[in-house]
Amino acid sequence: MSERLQPGDPAPDFTLPDADGNEVSLASHKGRKVIVYFYPAALTPGCTKQACDFTDNLELLADAGYDVIGVSPDKPEKLAKFREKENLKVTLVGDPEKSVLEAYGAYGEKKLYGKVVTGVIRSTVVVDEEGKVEHAFYNVKATGHVAKIIKDLGI
Repeated sequence: MSERLQPGDPAPDFTLPDADGNEVSLASHKGRKVIVYFYPAALTPGCTKQACDFTDNLELLADAGYDVIGVSPDKPEKLAKFREKENLKVTLVGDPEKSVLEAYGAYGEKKLYGKVVTGVIRSTVVVDEEGKVEHAFYNVKATGHVAKIIKDLGI
């Protein structure tokens, strides 16, 4: 199982395709803070709620100096459907190989309906302007999580 990141750790760089197939890299956001959130699957109720919450608060976060990138194991085509169906404004990238999910400690064993399964651990990592982990939240809830981040970051 992959190690969880801690504040002060260098955030693993990544380049992944977005919903349009364009490459999005963490390095291209240097000089801005980035909220990287990991979710199990596009077009599912909890993940939809979370993505809509980020979209609804995107302007507030951007004004405070934060970019938002959502990462799931979905392919770009599914991300595009998700974005269109829910009118999402947040940047969504796909990690079908799960290499970035693993690098961030967001893939591994978790409990689902009382059973231990291997999958995406709903997580959020806040990366500072220098590319270091500022906050790492694991096993977060889909509902109310964005409000909690905004409160925790003092926005």
